Amino acid sequence: MTRPTRRTVLAGSVATVALSASGLAVAAPAAAAPAPVLKLDGDPIAHLLRRATFGATPAALAEARKLGAAGWLDRQLAPGRIDDGRCDAVLARLPLAGATPATVRAGKAKNDAFKQLGRAAIARAAWSERQLFEQAVAFWANHLHITAPSSGVWDTRADYDRTVIRAHALGRFADMLTASARHPAMLTYLDQRSSSKALPNENYARELMELHTVGLDGYAERDVPVVARLLTGMTVGKSGGYVYDASLHATGAVDVLGFRHANAAADGEAAACAFLEHLARHERTAERIARKLCVRFVADEPPAALVKRLAKVYRESDTAIAPVLRALFLSPEFAASVGKKIRTPFEDTIAAVRVLGLGPDESGVKSLDALYNHLVSAGHAPFRWSAPNGYPDSAAAWASPSAFLARCNLHLNLATGWYPRQLTRPADLLRSLVPVLPGSWGALVDAIAVRLLGVKLPLDHTAAVLSVAGKLPTSPLTGADKELTGAAPYLIALVLDSPSFQLR
Repeated sequence: MTRPTRRTVLAGSVATVALSASGLAVAAPAAAAPAPVLKLDGDPIAHLLRRATFGATPAALAEARKLGAAGWLDRQLAPGRIDDGRCDAVLARLPLAGATPATVRAGKAKNDAFKQLGRAAIARAAWSERQLFEQAVAFWANHLHITAPSSGVWDTRADYDRTVIRAHALGRFADMLTASARHPAMLTYLDQRSSSKALPNENYARELMELHTVGLDGYAERDVPVVARLLTGMTVGKSGGYVYDASLHATGAVDVLGFRHANAAADGEAAACAFLEHLARHERTAERIARKLCVRFVADEPPAALVKRLAKVYRESDTAIAPVLRALFLSPEFAASVGKKIRTPFEDTIAAVRVLGLGPDESGVKSLDALYNHLVSAGHAPFRWSAPNGYPDSAAAWASPSAFLARCNLHLNLATGWYPRQLTRPADLLRSLVPVLPGSWGALVDAIAVRLLGVKLPLDHTAAVLSVAGKLPTSPLTGADKELTGAAPYLIALVLDSPSFQLR
C-alpha cells in the first residue's frame, strides 16, 4: 500500500468534511486514498462548548467541567454577571460599532460604522467571555438580518445591532421583533419607511411573515396586502429616527392569521404592535424558531421531537429565548448530535484563533482588519450576506474544495504567525500546546491533536502530517531536534486541517 501523503489526506478531507455532517457515506476522490470520517470523543462538556461557544479553550473547558453543563449554562445565560474586561478593551478601539445614529452622522466617513461593526463581531466571538450570548447575538442578527454595508442604513445599522439584537438576544423574541419593526434601519432596509395608505409597500410585510415569523408556509399571498396596510404609519421621521405618522396609516378592520382588530385611526400603531406580538406568539413562529435553533446548534436535519418540545417551551415561556436554549443544550437529542454540524468559515476562523491562544493586537485593530478581509474572501464576513434571509447554516452551503483550501491557508498563516502578524501569540506556540515534549514524532502529533481537537488522528493521517518534516510516527524526538522549530507550525496547521476540526 502506498504511504499517504499530506496531499492525499487533504484531498480526502475535502470529501469527508462535505459529507460527514450529512451522514452520507464518504467517497474519496479517485486520485486519493480513502479518508475515514473522524469521530469526536464522547465528552459531553467538550461537545457543549463546541456548539455553545465559538471554540473551546482550556480555560473554558475547565470552568464548564467544574460547574457542570447546567451550571455553565446558567452562568452564560446571565451574561451581565460575567466580567468581559479583555474584550471591552478591544471594543473601546471600535467606538462606532454600537454608536447612535447622531454619533455616526458626526463622523468623517459613511462606512466607518460598518467597518467597525464587522470587526467588533469578530472581536466578540474571539475574545468575549460571554460566549453563549455572542452565539445568540449571531443567530438573531442572521434571523432579523440587515445587510451591512448596504445603502440607506449607514447611520443606523450599528444602533440596530446594539438596541435591537444585543438588547434582546436572550430576552423575549416578541420584544426583539417589535424593536426591529420600529427601528429606522429595518424600516429603511425593507422599504417600510416609504409605505403609506395611498401606496402601501409590501416588502417588509412579506419578509416579516416569511423570514422573521411564521415562514413561507405560514401565510397566504392574500395576507400580504392586508399586513402591509396594517403597518402603514410606521416610518422614519425627518430627524432619521422612528416615528408613527397617523396620517399615513390605512384604517379599517383587520382579520389575518388569526389576528382581529378594529384598526381605527386613533390606535393604528397599537394595532400594528399587537399584530407583531401575535406573530411572535404564533404556533408557526414557535415551530420555525425552534427548528432554526436546532439547525444552528444540533443538526442540519433536526430531530422533529426536539423541535416540537422546544416550540412548546417557547410558547409556554411567552417567547423568552433563554429557556429554549437551556432546554436545547440539555436535551438528549443534543447530546446525541456529536459530529452532525460542520463549522462555517466564520466559525472555523474564530475557533482557530481561540484554540491557538491568539490574542488581540497590543493596540489598534489591524488584525481584525485582516481577519475581516479573509472572511470577505471566504464569503462569510459578518453581516455581509446580500439578501434579507441571512447566511445559510448547513454543511452543503460551505463545504467545497475552494472553501477548504481557504481554511487550510488560514490555519497555516495563524500557526506560523505570518498573517495577521499583529495578533499577540504565545512566545513558543508549540510548547504552549504541548508543554512536555513526548519521545517520538508520532506522539507529538498525537499530543497536538488531543490539545486542538480532543482526539488523536488516525495513524495514516499522523504519518501524512509528519511527511512535511520527513519523519515517521516512530521517529525519536528530543528538544534538540533541529527540524522541530521549523516543522512545528506546519504540524499544527495540518492538525487544524483535519476533518475533526471542521466538525462543531
